Amino acid sequence: MFRAIDDGGRRVLLDALFERDGQTLVELSALLPDMTRQGVMNHLRILESACLVTTHKVGRQKFHYLNPVPIRLIGDRWISKYATPRVDTIVALRDRAEKGTAMERPVHMYQTYIRASIDDVWQAIVDPDETVQYFYGTRVQSDWQVGSPMNYTNAEGSELVSEGTVLSIDPPERIEFTFTPLWDEALTAEGPCREVWSIKEINGMSQLTIELYDIATDGPIHRDFAEGLPYIVSGMKSLLETGTPLPAPY
Repeated sequence: MFRAIDDGGRRVLLDALFERDGQTLVELSALLPDMTRQGVMNHLRILESACLVTTHKVGRQKFHYLNPVPIRLIGDRWISKYATPRVDTIVALRDRAEKGTAMERPVHMYQTYIRASIDDVWQAIVDPDETVQYFYGTRVQSDWQVGSPMNYTNAEGSELVSEGTVLSIDPPERIEFTFTPLWDEALTAEGPCREVWSIKEINGMSQLTIELYDIATDGPIHRDFAEGLPYIVSGMKSLLETGTPLPAPY
């Protein structure tokens, strides 16, 4: 990661994605007018290989997103012992894509690599005894059938923290579901968002990607998730790789 950011041109690209996420190669190339488009592509490949940038392809267009997870992991390793680690709002995102159109794309993406099998990562997603260790102390509840509820409760199971519905599921590689936060009235009032969690095996590791849809970029859910999801993803990684969850963030 440090090698990836040790270049002025690549830092310009990261700053641009921080200001406005989901940009194309054409948009990013305009920021480096003295460089060929191929040169910009090479810089983006280096950033992607360091997991600082993730991509999503729609038709012939490829959209680039800033990924805060590796930065969060650096903080967890060397900073959190001195101060509570927080990921600031990562990006000022573009307006959400219109629902139901062919150009639908994520409002944001989070991605990390975990030294664990796809089956182990999937188990961490669907097992309440595991989610309670990294998902802010909550237990997931579902029978994992399309159309069934997918809810999170507090650790004791006595209070509903969020509610949702399984939209599609393909164990152990992909699940899509709605998610309505219930712990804050402002978040609940915004209505359900949609999440896609997908897992791929790459070089003996699992690549976990989370895509967010159907939320306003200036709304309370986006602001809450910008900080919360990096902690959840980092916590899952820590649990699966070391057997120890991250300390509570509050």
